[in-house]
Amino acid sequence: MSIDLLERPTYLKSTRDYYEEIRKEIRSIVNEVILPNADITDVEGRFPRENLEALVKNGWGNILVPKKYNGLDLDHVAFAIVAEEIGKACASTALVYVMHVGAIQTITLYGSEDQKERWLKPIEKGWIGTYSTSEKASGGHWWYNFSQAKRSGEDYILHADKSFTTSAGQADFYVVQTRSPDALDATDISFFIVDGKLPGIKAQIWDALGVHGNHSGPISYHNVLIPKRDILGGEGRGKDILLHGVSPIYLIGLGSAWLGVAENALQLATEHATKTVHRDFDNRIGDYQVIRQQLAEAKILIESTKPWQIDLAEQLIILQSEGRDQGELTLPLTEFKVHASEVANKATRTAMDVSGGYGYKKGPIERLFRDARAGIAMGPSNNIAREWVGKGLLGLPLELWTKGGE
Repeated sequence: MSIDLLERPTYLKSTRDYYEEIRKEIRSIVNEVILPNADITDVEGRFPRENLEALVKNGWGNILVPKKYNGLDLDHVAFAIVAEEIGKACASTALVYVMHVGAIQTITLYGSEDQKERWLKPIEKGWIGTYSTSEKASGGHWWYNFSQAKRSGEDYILHADKSFTTSAGQADFYVVQTRSPDALDATDISFFIVDGKLPGIKAQIWDALGVHGNHSGPISYHNVLIPKRDILGGEGRGKDILLHGVSPIYLIGLGSAWLGVAENALQLATEHATKTVHRDFDNRIGDYQVIRQQLAEAKILIESTKPWQIDLAEQLIILQSEGRDQGELTLPLTEFKVHASEVANKATRTAMDVSGGYGYKKGPIERLFRDARAGIAMGPSNNIAREWVGKGLLGLPLELWTKGGE
């Protein structure tokens, strides 16, 4: 792809041009493949495999992966832009993509050389990965597991029921979080890379209000035999991986996807207000002040989110380049996720209001309205996230594994 020919320059104007070229590249795939499939993905609840194959074929599946493992070796700003552009067209595809990139990046950061060779390089063939963490018994406290791996000689037996796993039943592999063998408490966590074709894996039906194509349903792992070589980072390393590896990339991608949803909603609302005319008085919808005020409010919120997105992505780049812990940004990234998801809900509500009965009918605006609601509940849910932010503001520890620690 042409983006491979570019080297990132050091001065501002050329840097902006560089990222605009990336935006242009991803938009071509979005407009050609993802956008035309958006309605059928929603109506039929179809997993967006065609969309993902198009992304992977053009290298975007390994966007952050070093070139030695067949990756593009791009940065977090590029990833944020790509997630945003996909989100504009199809929230289901964006969420699947963000989870895939997050799983891949976790292997990139914590995997052995053997794991990188076996799980990263084949991505270019169309493999899709995802996280599998949350359990029904702990609800939105997705970091807290009751399931526990067992040893089987040098290998492991996984027995776990996960409540919400994006791409459940569709992914080629899962990065699964569970308690370590012989764990004395819930803080002793391990991650395993689990081949999706192994016997004992069963996904249930995903039937929800929105994001119908992301298949974020329950999945069970019943007596699944995991080879020793597929434990990620070693036994008991999971808490570190969860706090410092999983969260940053997931949160910047998630917030960017909801930003894209908000932008699409505003565009559709603006087009409707511009083109729709009340013939009784020959006024466009947009000729009414109340409509313009609503559109302006959504516009200002969206524009307030964009610089924050880029700033956080650039801070992730700096931390990585300096070999520092990207988990330093977990709380700011959590704030961004909350804001972006609520901006998406505001923008989609505005689109519904502005378009009246037209928007209420089955179609793009109604779909965006339903999809956006998922952003409020996706972990960390906005209620839990605000508690994190509040505790951080007051200098209080999160104490995620103790009673009342959310």
